[in-house]
Amino acid sequence: MGSRGNADDETARAVAEIIEGGTVEIPVGQITCSHRPGSRARPIRRTRAPLLPAPWQRRVAFCTASAPMIDNLYFSAQEWALPLAAILVTSLALVTWAYHKAPVDTKIRRICIGLKVLGIALLLLCLFEPMTTEERAKPGANALVLVADTSQGLNLFDAGADQSRAADLQAALQTKTDGWQARLAEDFQLKRYRFDSRLANLDNFDSLVFEGNASRLGDTLRTLARRYQGQPLAGIVLFTDGVATDLQDGLPSLAGLPPIYPVVVGQGPPERDLSMSKVTSSQTAFEDAPVTIMAQVRAIGCQGEKVTATLELLDDNGTVASATQEQDLTPTENDDLLSFRFQSRPASSGVLFYRVSVQVVDGATEATTANNSSVVVVEREEGPYRVLYVSGRANWEFKFLKRALAEDEEVGLVGLVRIAKKEPKFTFKGRRGESSNPLFRGFQNKEQEAEEYDKPVLIRLNTRDAEELKNGFPDNADELFAYDAVIIDDLEAEFFTSRQHALMQEFVSRRGGGLLMLGGQESFRQGNYERTAIGNMLPVYLDRLGKVRPLDELELNLTREGWLQPWVRLRDNETGEKERLGEMTAFGSLNQVRGNKPGASVMATVKAKGDDTLHPALVTHNFGRGHVGAMLLGDFWRWGLKNPDQRKDMDQAWRQMIRWLIADVPTFIEVSARQDENGQGASLEVSVRDEEFQPVDNAEVTLKVRAIDAGEEIPVSAEPEDEKADLYAATFIPRKTGRYLVEAEARDAEGKLLGSRKTGWATDFAAAEYRSLAPNRPLLEELANKTGGRLLTFDELDTFANELPTLKVPITEIIHSPFWHQAPLFLLALACFVTEWFLRRRKGLP
Repeated sequence: MGSRGNADDETARAVAEIIEGGTVEIPVGQITCSHRPGSRARPIRRTRAPLLPAPWQRRVAFCTASAPMIDNLYFSAQEWALPLAAILVTSLALVTWAYHKAPVDTKIRRICIGLKVLGIALLLLCLFEPMTTEERAKPGANALVLVADTSQGLNLFDAGADQSRAADLQAALQTKTDGWQARLAEDFQLKRYRFDSRLANLDNFDSLVFEGNASRLGDTLRTLARRYQGQPLAGIVLFTDGVATDLQDGLPSLAGLPPIYPVVVGQGPPERDLSMSKVTSSQTAFEDAPVTIMAQVRAIGCQGEKVTATLELLDDNGTVASATQEQDLTPTENDDLLSFRFQSRPASSGVLFYRVSVQVVDGATEATTANNSSVVVVEREEGPYRVLYVSGRANWEFKFLKRALAEDEEVGLVGLVRIAKKEPKFTFKGRRGESSNPLFRGFQNKEQEAEEYDKPVLIRLNTRDAEELKNGFPDNADELFAYDAVIIDDLEAEFFTSRQHALMQEFVSRRGGGLLMLGGQESFRQGNYERTAIGNMLPVYLDRLGKVRPLDELELNLTREGWLQPWVRLRDNETGEKERLGEMTAFGSLNQVRGNKPGASVMATVKAKGDDTLHPALVTHNFGRGHVGAMLLGDFWRWGLKNPDQRKDMDQAWRQMIRWLIADVPTFIEVSARQDENGQGASLEVSVRDEEFQPVDNAEVTLKVRAIDAGEEIPVSAEPEDEKADLYAATFIPRKTGRYLVEAEARDAEGKLLGSRKTGWATDFAAAEYRSLAPNRPLLEELANKTGGRLLTFDELDTFANELPTLKVPITEIIHSPFWHQAPLFLLALACFVTEWFLRRRKGLP
């Protein structure tokens, strides 16, 4: 038998029980073998062939005859082979001899011989005792999970349907004594569940309530895989429309899952519906419309009808806080995707909530109105942003820049202007050790120290207090990193020490600050910035050009990249922008360079009158985490002297350029609320850095989440992350639809406040649930194919209940049935003899 010890005894006992009739379970495997009484028992042969996919692979013992099986058919009485073969040959010879001289047609003779020989062969076949085997699920040994989707999305009506999808599902799941569930219960342990936002166990499906605000199919599958790990689970029958709120990125890992048999609930999209497919927001430095909101609306059954989209800014009470905007579009197809584009300039900063809603003008009935609106969050950064302007001389540029930024309350301009360069140090006949000019002696102004001859004379403008920039340009990170951007105007490289050069590079690359250099007689190459840390950051090459021809009457124009950047344009249409450029004054000063560096973008160029050669005028690129720009014109201020309209355009250009310069500049405390894949929860992350913008890994971070619509505040604790030293994270799962505002506060180890920030997000369970109204059949087909199951409909459940016990399951049994005394075999033999007799009598043969 191929096994020893106790295994031999168990096998012998099993054989003895089978000989006496009945069924026995062999301990070494997971298959039960049976043999009908009265048939000849054969030895048992084991195989180790794996029948089941992981994790249910195990050794399987098959109960079979020692003779080989041929397609589940084997012969039990093989000792009769030679006698029966002799009888068959003899019978063939006798029948052939009997018809040899019969006076009939050759064709009829052959038919009669074949029929009689076939009948004899069938009778002889019974003496071989043919047996059939069938492998099927062992009754009660395997579990089968039935899972029903109870989300509110199933309350929809399909086109032309008399009842909802939920009613169809409830009818299919109704318990009947002779139904498909009863048939499956004969062979499997049925486990019933419902799922929407979570998975719940059920005794039956008789009283389902379809009110769930989500369809978390991915979480449901992962939970079932963990719950039945290592258990004999034959499959999962999944009743759903496939519109999962947590599978926007596709199916999750299906490891550990048995075959899944999705039953599609629903037929197709409804006859008529409007739904918000996607709503996004973006911000630019374009002054007239800094916020752009894009809304994609799917219109089904609304062809030729006017669809109105409305944009509203909400206040803390959820009511409209400002004037609304409306746009109308008309679908041209029965299933059309409409794109609405709104531009808005909110009067306030901070975290803002906009609501976009759509409706058909005639007010006709839709499948649902729960997906007709969506709330989007816009974060308008709050200032003031501090910009440090450093100039080598008092000039017109600072005057116009200051006036332009005076209209922007979010930007504060701090000036450091040199009015005199370093002077040689003389020795006066004054007091010993006195290095200052004796002319200052006698003026007892302790708040202002007398200037020394070996230092430049600087004027500080718009400083926060008397200590700010007291010692000139910052030479430490604490002071420099307090600014968001630095503008260098007409100032030579020697003004900065080597330490300040390196500090400026860290300010841009590590701090993420902005740097803008303006043209002038001591800027760029003329200021000897070549081969300096500041020069290396500039987006243009500062190589020597050799002989340079002076340029005059320079006309400015935008490049293709400049046209694509909203902060470079001043008009919202191409025609108006071209007219503006044509009316601009001509410039007379340009710092010429060899060209722009790889990766840099030339936003504007100039050309001299009568010369088609284009020279870069405005070039930008990213350096590390910050922006760097080069304004090569040395008399940009000339633009504002032509007329008042030109002056307004120049002021707007300055504001937009500075807004671009400080855009995306990180703060010491950064907080983000990243919604999960189903749009219902939020991962809260806080980044904390000190005054030198170094990561703080021992901060105490507290979060306060406020449900604006509910008026409640919930404290949340943020824990440090292992991946990044400055990152602290928390997860918040809202229970209600609405707007949420989170405020993060960080303190150091000593309890000192490092800073605080706010952000927000909006949760709309209904919008996610009704994102798509048509059943997601491709997703369910993919799910079935990847797990070895198949897609089903309600009409196929009865057939499926009959087929499933014969499919591959973890625990099976093999049933042996005698084939030799089955009625069809004898009826076939009898039919052969009767047909032969009929043909013989018809031809007049005895």
